[in-house]
Amino acid sequence: MRNLMNTRNTLLRISIGLSFISLGAFLIFLFLHKPSFTGPLLTFFFIFLAIGFQVSDKLRKFAYTIWIFAAVTVSMTYPHLFRQIGDFDLKKLIVPLLQIIMFGMGSQLSIKNFADVIRMPRGVLVGITCQFTIMPVIGFTIAKTFGFPAEVAAGIILVGSSPSGLASNVMSFIARANLALSVTLTAVATLMAPLVTPALMKLLAGQFVPVDFWGMMLDIINIVILPIVAGLIFHAVGYGTSGSRSIIIQAFSYIAIIGLKNLIGYYTQDISSEQLLISLLKDIAWFSILPIIGAVLFKYLARGRKDWLDKAMSLLSMLGIGIIITIITAAGRDSLMTIGLVLILACLIHNLTGYFLGYWFCRLIRMDEQSCRTIALEVGMQNGGLASGIALEMGKVTTVGLAPAVFGPMMNITGSSLATWWRGKGEGAKECKSEGAKG
Repeated sequence: MRNLMNTRNTLLRISIGLSFISLGAFLIFLFLHKPSFTGPLLTFFFIFLAIGFQVSDKLRKFAYTIWIFAAVTVSMTYPHLFRQIGDFDLKKLIVPLLQIIMFGMGSQLSIKNFADVIRMPRGVLVGITCQFTIMPVIGFTIAKTFGFPAEVAAGIILVGSSPSGLASNVMSFIARANLALSVTLTAVATLMAPLVTPALMKLLAGQFVPVDFWGMMLDIINIVILPIVAGLIFHAVGYGTSGSRSIIIQAFSYIAIIGLKNLIGYYTQDISSEQLLISLLKDIAWFSILPIIGAVLFKYLARGRKDWLDKAMSLLSMLGIGIIITIITAAGRDSLMTIGLVLILACLIHNLTGYFLGYWFCRLIRMDEQSCRTIALEVGMQNGGLASGIALEMGKVTTVGLAPAVFGPMMNITGSSLATWWRGKGEGAKECKSEGAKG
C-alpha cells in the first residue's frame, strides 16, 4: 500500500512538473509569436496536468474536465482532424453518441424512480419551475445584451432552454445534496424537454433564427425519449426487478410512445404512409426489440451485475461527451477565434447566475439546505450535449452549437468547484431529511 502511494506521489510530481514546463514554453513561444508551437505545448500542458490530477485522490474529480480542455485545444489547433475522416463527416457521430448517453441514463432508472415525483412534490415543482424559467430568461437577456450574431445568440438561448444533464447528479452527490431529488429532477426535466424546449425556443429565439416547433420536438424525442425508453426496457428485463405482467404492460406503453412519435411526424412533416410504417418498424426494432435482446444477453453473460454496467455506461458517457465537444469545437473553430473570449464570458455569467438564483430562490421559500444545493446545481448545469444535438439537427452546429460546446466544459469546472466547496462546509450533511419528508 505504501509503495503504491509513493508511486502515485512520484507520478503526480512528475506530471505537474512537466505541465508547468509545457506552460512555460507555451508562454515563451506565445511571446515570440510562434503559433505553430503554442497549440501543441498548450495541449501537453493539459495532458500532463490531467494525468497528475488522475492519480491524486483529492484532484481526481477535476481530471475529466482537464482532459476536455486538452481535447478542445487539439481540435482548435488541428480542426481538420476532427471534421472529416475520408468521406465520412464526423458530425454524423453526434446524435448516435447522444442516444447512447441517454440509453445509459434510462438503463439506470426504473418506473419506481418516478414515484419520487409523488414523494417529493414540492421539490420537484420548485426545481422544474426554476429550471425552465431562470435559465431561458437569463440566456435571452445575455443574448440581447452582448449583441452576438443571431445564430450564436440562439445557441445561448438553446442552452438555457435545455433540461439539466447527468453531470448535475454527480455534483449533487459530491455536494452531499439531495441526490434522490436531483435524479428525479433530471429525469422529469428531460421527459418534459420535447414540449418545453421547442416552446421556449419559439418564444425567445424565434427573432434570431427560424424555429420549427414540431421538427425540434421530434428531434428531442428521437435523441432523448426513445433512447431512455430503450434503457427502461433494458433495466426491466436485464435486472429482473419486474414481473412478467409488469414487463408486458411497460412494453406496450413504450411501443405506444414510439407510435405517438411517429404519428406526430406523420401529421406535422411531409411523409407518406409507407415512410410512416418503415419509421415505426425501425423505431420498434431499435428501441424495443434490440434492448430486450441486449438485456437477455447481459443477464446471461454478466449475471445482472449492475456495478459492471454502471461503470461501462459512465465511461461511455464521458467519452461520448468528450468526442461531441471536440467535433463541435473543430466545426466552429473559425467563429470561436472571432468571438471566443466574449462567448466564454457570456456562458460563465449564464452558468453562475443560474447557481445563484436557483439557490437563493429556494432559500427564500425556506427549503432545506440539501434541496437548495440540489436545485442550484440542476438549474446551473444544463444538458449541453442535447443542445449540441439539436443544433446539429437544425443544420447550424457551427454557430448555434458554439454556446453548448463552451458551456459544457465550463459548467463541469464551476459545478465541481461549487460542489467540493459545499462538501467542505459540511452543512446539510447531517440533514438526512429529504424534501419528501416535508413535501
